[in-house]
Amino acid sequence: MTWALVILAGLLEVGFAAALKQSDGFTEPVPTVLFVVLGAASFILLSRALRSLPIGSAYAVWTGIGGAGTAIVGMVFLSEPVEVVRLVSIALIVSGVVGLQLGGDGHGATAGPASGATAGEPLPAPGGPRR
Repeated sequence: MTWALVILAGLLEVGFAAALKQSDGFTEPVPTVLFVVLGAASFILLSRALRSLPIGSAYAVWTGIGGAGTAIVGMVFLSEPVEVVRLVSIALIVSGVVGLQLGGDGHGATAGPASGATAGEPLPAPGGPRR
């Protein structure tokens, strides 16, 4: 369920980026409002997901969806050029996100030796009790 929040947040990132383009420097009211609403919703969902997911993996998925999705929207709907280099770059973004997911469990924030916690144990809260 938490990963669904990240995916939805990434899709909203695509929406707010497209609205930003359409806002024409915040001079068009409807796209400007859409940008603010979609951006806020995207960040809220991402922040909720980060309560229980590792930041590196979650942020990579969020930005990967946003970056690749925005490039695709630009090519499909905004007449941006479709070039081999752009398509390969999108594939590299997607493969990088998949690689990050395959490289770790992606199921919770875990700590390493420097934090004072053992592997698999949640990180202590900032300013919280230390061992």
